[in-house]
Amino acid sequence: MADLKERLLPPKPASAVNLREASYRPTASGRQPFQGMDFLGLKKRGQGVRSWIRVDASGNSQIIEVDKFTVMRRCDLPARDLRLLDPLFVYPSTILGREKAIVVNLEQIRCIITADEVLLLNSLDSYVLQYVVELQRRLTAPAMGEGWQMEDADLNRRRGCSNFDNGFVNTSPDYLPFEFRALEVALEAACTFLDAQAAELEIEAYPLLDELTSKISTLNLERARRLKSRLVALTRRVQKVRDEIEQLMDDDGDMAEMYLTEKKRRMESSFYGEQSLMGYRSIDGALSVSAPVSPVSSPPETRRLEKSLSVTRSRHESMKSSESATESIEELEMLLEAYFVVIDSTLNKLTSLKEYIDDTEDFINIQLIKPIIENQKMALSEQFFLVRI
Repeated sequence: MADLKERLLPPKPASAVNLREASYRPTASGRQPFQGMDFLGLKKRGQGVRSWIRVDASGNSQIIEVDKFTVMRRCDLPARDLRLLDPLFVYPSTILGREKAIVVNLEQIRCIITADEVLLLNSLDSYVLQYVVELQRRLTAPAMGEGWQMEDADLNRRRGCSNFDNGFVNTSPDYLPFEFRALEVALEAACTFLDAQAAELEIEAYPLLDELTSKISTLNLERARRLKSRLVALTRRVQKVRDEIEQLMDDDGDMAEMYLTEKKRRMESSFYGEQSLMGYRSIDGALSVSAPVSPVSSPPETRRLEKSLSVTRSRHESMKSSESATESIEELEMLLEAYFVVIDSTLNKLTSLKEYIDDTEDFINIQLIKPIIENQKMALSEQFFLVRI
């Protein structure tokens, strides 16, 4: 029997034999280690280098090879945020505003947006490539005539284009910061993709339901059941995108957190202000080396001037940052509201389709129950006739 098994079965690789021998080798404590688990391989796989598409604020794109921890340090993100971008996992649509980045997970578009660049996992998905192309087009050629936009929109509407680069007109003003323009392209991609799927479902659903009302068969009932399952799944995805946008619109703090360019400018101005203040202190200290030290306990004039300048500068910066934050929240709120209207319209289409399916189910139930009711009436009438006789 052993000779037969050796002839029929392929030989085991040396790595498997070594792994088995190592797994059964007792440790110093006398216990057997974990068997059949390559933890070193799992750890390396989680830290592996991945290919990313990088698009900067000038519209230039390049492919970079970086590992997970480099991206975490570069964008100041925790590991749980990067899991949202992993294509191996399925997460609902999410938009997260962090200190130095915006994490976007909207359908096929999964990216990290900073004040200077956009990072996407390198993919052959058509919507990812269209996102990169559309973002580059808007960054390199932001100024477009309004009349040309309307003509192009009418032409695309006649053609029935479903790609997100032709489905909506770019209504974002040119003065929006880089992160909002990148976020807008991601929202547009997700809304157009979901709207195209809803339109395809409508085109398939209404003829099928009309056929089902005229001819009730097992095949048509099964097709209607699958159609309803797809509708429920699509409605759940559209609802999640709508809820995510609405949640952002209702929270001023989250919207202010997403204004990355303003935060970066404030940090740089604060850094340069501290540098200039340190330089002023060093110059003042160098000039006052030969000056006699006053024994009086009152503060010198330089300290008074420095204190007053610091208070004035802090008040000015706080007022300026509050005004800019309010303005930026209004800009972002208007941007989110535009795509909230789009995704809400898609949800209304799906809701109307679900109501039509429910009405069709009620009609079919009535048609199926009707013969049973007729048979029961006939049976009751026969019984009543027999009783009278």
